[in-house]
Amino acid sequence: MSSTTNFWIRWRVRVGYPVGVAAFLFARPQGKWLLCGVAIAICGLILRGYAAGHLRKHKQLAISGPYAFTRNPLYLGSVLLAAGFSVASHSWISTWLLAAYLAIFYPIVIRREQAELTKLYGAAFVEYASQVPAFWPRFSPAVPSTERFSWTLYRQNREYEAAIGLVVAMAILWVLMLWRGGQ
Repeated sequence: MSSTTNFWIRWRVRVGYPVGVAAFLFARPQGKWLLCGVAIAICGLILRGYAAGHLRKHKQLAISGPYAFTRNPLYLGSVLLAAGFSVASHSWISTWLLAAYLAIFYPIVIRREQAELTKLYGAAFVEYASQVPAFWPRFSPAVPSTERFSWTLYRQNREYEAAIGLVVAMAILWVLMLWRGGQ
């Protein structure tokens, strides 16, 4: 992994916090936008949860569930969460901040993970990657699987933290809406 990639990976979280704070500062939530945003974000949360219930990190190549449609369902779910927040915030500035953050960091992180998976799983990952798109999902599963969603994996992967984060973020937007007199 190059030093440039390491730099961006290391700064992903450090930059994420101020971007998140700024997104809240520029937010101008209104009732109908907040509800629409919550609905979109819940779709992202469901996708992330479904993916986490199929993910055995560093133990097995994930190809079942949403991984049969896209190689990065967790990131796709996060993009939906960010889109939901953007709609709920009712702010173009917040939307652009979040979009820029995702556009800068996600491609780098995805490439790094692909390199790690190729190193870890070799030909199996290369074959899987040739059938399943990196981000935007297929319409039908590329790889048939009998594996089922696992609540144990969901908990082990601590995906419930995303649900907590969504509730907190939307509660903050709701408070901002009431405080600023949004409707």
